[in-house]
Amino acid sequence: MSSDMFTAFPVIETPRLILRQIQPEDAEALFATFSDEDVMEFYGDLPHKSVEDSRELIRMQHEWYARRQGIRWGITRRGDDTVIGSCGFFHFDEGFLRAEAGYELNKAHWRQGIMTEAFSAILTYGFNEAGLRRVEAMVDGENERSKNFLLSLGFTHEGTLRQRFFFKGRFHDDLYFGLLRDEWQPH
Repeated sequence: MSSDMFTAFPVIETPRLILRQIQPEDAEALFATFSDEDVMEFYGDLPHKSVEDSRELIRMQHEWYARRQGIRWGITRRGDDTVIGSCGFFHFDEGFLRAEAGYELNKAHWRQGIMTEAFSAILTYGFNEAGLRRVEAMVDGENERSKNFLLSLGFTHEGTLRQRFFFKGRFHDDLYFGLLRDEWQPH
């Protein structure tokens, strides 16, 4: 794995976006996303109740990065440094050849191809620069948008773990998706 990923936070640029490290001053923008019930419906965590919740998330993300446990890019539009979502890798295996991926986007930016552009960029970075061989994603069994999103990027549904987690008073299935470096076709 490229040690550069955890030496200096990589900034990734795409035609419309700049992906950068989320900073404490992004807490209010992050709160706008993480306090939205629609965005958080399948996130597996309750919506943020205060900007302090978002500040704590940013602190945790910086700790994960410092410990080489995760990397989370803030998504911004070129010319506007406001964080409108994030995506990244975590749960690396011991050799840093496999990681889990996650993502979320402010609802005002849904259905504009933003997450496809951002997530494609980090997948390319992960496979080409960081040396990942495999990226995994877990999705709530009822999250049709996320399932379709991953399939559109070439992920394979590899299995379902039935009633794997209890959240909001009921059990939910976890769907496992995987993408191998050899399968990745940048979008």
